[in-house]
Amino acid sequence: MIDVAARERLVATGRTPYRLSLICATVSCALAPAYTIRWYLGPLPTTLLENAIWLTLLVFVAETLLEREPIEWRTAFTIPAILFLLAGLLDVAFAPDRRAALGLYRAYLVEPMAVFIVLASATRTVRQAWLVLAGLGIGGIALAIPNAAVVIEAIRHHSLNLAGTPPVAIYQTQNAVALFLLPLIAVAASLLLYGHNPERLASALFLVIAVPTFLLTLSRGGYLAIGAVALGLALTHRRRILIVALMALAAALFTRIPAVATRLAHDLNFADPSNTLVGRVPLWRATVQMLRHNPIFGAGLSGFETRIGPYWNATHIDRFIYPHNIVLNFWVATGILGVLSFGWLMVQAFRVSWRGWRHGDRGFAPIELGVFLALVGIVVHGLVDVPYFKNDLSLEFWVLLALCWAGVRWASGAEGRPAGSRALP
Repeated sequence: MIDVAARERLVATGRTPYRLSLICATVSCALAPAYTIRWYLGPLPTTLLENAIWLTLLVFVAETLLEREPIEWRTAFTIPAILFLLAGLLDVAFAPDRRAALGLYRAYLVEPMAVFIVLASATRTVRQAWLVLAGLGIGGIALAIPNAAVVIEAIRHHSLNLAGTPPVAIYQTQNAVALFLLPLIAVAASLLLYGHNPERLASALFLVIAVPTFLLTLSRGGYLAIGAVALGLALTHRRRILIVALMALAAALFTRIPAVATRLAHDLNFADPSNTLVGRVPLWRATVQMLRHNPIFGAGLSGFETRIGPYWNATHIDRFIYPHNIVLNFWVATGILGVLSFGWLMVQAFRVSWRGWRHGDRGFAPIELGVFLALVGIVVHGLVDVPYFKNDLSLEFWVLLALCWAGVRWASGAEGRPAGSRALP
């Protein structure tokens, strides 16, 4: 619900609460790929991203105490988030390695949710939401450019393996790059189509870099997901038939590029061991077998690689830390309560973002649609991959939910437009 009194106080005083917290959170978003920079503080492992998040939280607490600002914790996501935290905590206790599980619990649940509270409290205007998105965009570009460079270099030297795993920079797999870039592409595309300057220009510049890099990942699940995002975006436009037709033509031409055609051909041949589904289906079967013996708690956080052993390791050389399916991922990592609570979170996120797009403020509406499409991409890509259980992906997910909620909570904020303005058609 829109807090009219709080919005009016903000307009009347002209204050910008949580200014430093917002800046720190934006820097943390830009440092999302920097979870790969690791070191130890005594016996405890940590990352550059984690340190940025904790600095953000300390600044947020200090500003809350100094300015006596209310913390935004009562949201549409609060109850499922609490249940999700409880599910993770139970699976820490159930995990075969509780120390490792506690580290994942901190990195994948506690810290991203804490950033959600910071941004849900601090983001009160459209411009502030753009600032946070710019932070994510900078992180995406910092990831995209070196990754594109190594793939292009492999193409130049005719060493690109179209059947196996392409070369990668910063992250360990190309799929990880695609998973991080896809939600950002969804939001940027929505801002480009429905936003105003200067965010349209910034979105265009981001897409010029991010989309080719995304395509260069050769992620087949990513291709399916970006197609779903593009179709969803096209269907929101009044010229949807023309746009869908142009998209279909572009997709047909893209799939005829020799390298892409070769890559996709592996997934059309079910006798090919490089086919994604050929590799995934036995893993899913083994996971289901394991879950039959552990239906309540799954494998425990960090426990899948260990507990899948009797069902998988004896006959397969590949080792996996997740089963690469969005439902099974949450089941094995956080148990049945985790599946239900995260499902509830997704339903709420779809509902709130769609309502914000259809009936919200004009300034926030493109962001709301972008979040909705990002969620579509997460679900579609999650059918064959792991779209949440990484430091950067969990942070990105909760940041987008925070901006989604801010659009509904603060509406026109200090911009002065009336709350409840219709979104663009």
